[in-house]
Amino acid sequence: MTESASAPTGAVPTTSVSTADLVDEHGDRLRVCDTQFRQFGGHRAFAGRVRTVSCHEDNGLVRELLNSPGEGQVLVVDGGGSLHTALTGDLIAASAVEHGWSGLVIHGAVRDSAVLAGLALGIKALGTNPRKSAKAKAGAVDVPVGFGGVTFLPGDTLYADDDGVVLLPRT
Repeated sequence: MTESASAPTGAVPTTSVSTADLVDEHGDRLRVCDTQFRQFGGHRAFAGRVRTVSCHEDNGLVRELLNSPGEGQVLVVDGGGSLHTALTGDLIAASAVEHGWSGLVIHGAVRDSAVLAGLALGIKALGTNPRKSAKAKAGAVDVPVGFGGVTFLPGDTLYADDDGVVLLPRT
């Protein structure tokens, strides 16, 4: 890569930067998520400032956030690794596209995977399940969430591609 891999402070990150190049450039400052996600969205690489949701088998808060302006951000959802119900599907993901979100990283399941593959959105999740989740809005928004050996903090910058998910701490 001929240019610096990191985005300037306050700038919208570019998705053309590979996670491997970021590791080479930033070393231990970069947090690397060990979770082995599957790709579901139409964009295989995506990046943006992190927003978070912590929830368990309830996607009410996910839907609420993705119906608000995304401004190129990435929503990280800690569903506790549950594959019992899907935390997003085609309608919620389509809303994310409409509202300008860059991507979703879901420590849980999705549904409608064939439709998700055609959306202009990055989506990483553990797997699929056709079962709907609860809609009670149980959980918390913009709190630290952790999985894969890292803590995702609101305001960090997340980069994702076929090699994985990495985080640059907010400056």
